[in-house]
Amino acid sequence: MKDLKIIRELLINVDMVNGFVKKGAMADTYIKHIIPVHIKLMTEMQEKQNGGIAIIKDTHKENCREFNRYPVHCVEGTEEAELVEELVQFEKGALIYNKNSTSTIYAPNFLEDIDKMINLQEITIIGCCTDICIINLAIPLQNYFDQKDRNILIKVPKNAVETYDSPIHNRDEYNEIAFKLMEQAGIKLCNK
Repeated sequence: MKDLKIIRELLINVDMVNGFVKKGAMADTYIKHIIPVHIKLMTEMQEKQNGGIAIIKDTHKENCREFNRYPVHCVEGTEEAELVEELVQFEKGALIYNKNSTSTIYAPNFLEDIDKMINLQEITIIGCCTDICIINLAIPLQNYFDQKDRNILIKVPKNAVETYDSPIHNRDEYNEIAFKLMEQAGIKLCNK
């Protein structure tokens, strides 16, 4: 991994693990359609001298508190908690964070590493799910930078994030709600 002090642009890939994308109680295979955009963005970031990649993996103990609200998923040591095969090539040299909640903010060492990125100017967040883990990173991170008076642009490419669909969770509706809330909080929405 690069020296954190030289990173000016950080690409954060959130929860593109098998348990959300390929199989398991929380998986929606439709999410796979954003993988080609991820490969493009991650390849471009790898080539930047002052770029960095962070990979976030939903990883839970067998009896974690979150399972009171969601079905059992992404248990530590299972295939569900592993990054999808198409993106594994990017793990080498990336910052890896395992999270036990819907917010990356609380993942061990995440904020400490962000604080070490003293030249950081821009963060791009990609992955799933838009209305859960993406928004729960983007808005708290924006608030954190406000608290620290750090002028860092946070971007979310709309074509690089996705959420699941179910009878009680309309994918299009929840994506749009999340986009509106993030935009209102000062997150820059774009396409890549």
